[in-house]
Amino acid sequence: MRQSQQYKSPYAALFWSCVLPGFGQIYNKDYIVGAVLIVLEFLINLNSNLNISLIGSFKGDIQLPHQAIDFRWALFYPSLYGYGIWQAFNAAKANNDKMLGNDAGQRTYLSGFFLGLVLGMDFGLFWHDSSFITHFSFIRLLDFPVFNGLTLGLMVGILGHIMENLFYRKYKAAHSN
Repeated sequence: MRQSQQYKSPYAALFWSCVLPGFGQIYNKDYIVGAVLIVLEFLINLNSNLNISLIGSFKGDIQLPHQAIDFRWALFYPSLYGYGIWQAFNAAKANNDKMLGNDAGQRTYLSGFFLGLVLGMDFGLFWHDSSFITHFSFIRLLDFPVFNGLTLGLMVGILGHIMENLFYRKYKAAHSN
């Protein structure tokens, strides 16, 4: 639980969680959630060999990322990563709203983006080795599991954000009156 209420930048919490899931929660003084996310991050990262796959990807070695990564564990990472960022951002927003006395129905922010990010990253990790990618040399970067996951994750995340704003928020606003 939080010790005292002071302003917390939602974007600082978001960026700290981008560095490592759990750091945004530590920034928000949600120590228990932060510690759990950090432990899970290390557990999943070590068991999936994610860092070895990243090193191979940055070196341009096509074989190492495919051989090193354990997809049984790696497919958990996008959920942990997306949740950590989403929770840190929304906890900072909720803290600031509570501090200012604005209890506006406990609204969540960027849910469509982070749900799309997680789905896109999972599909990107799973489908990284398709024959479509190997036929086009200009998108050869997507043959690396982590890069494909991030690229597809960002694309589906942006689509999720657009869909949330176009459909869900407008539907909710129209039916709340």
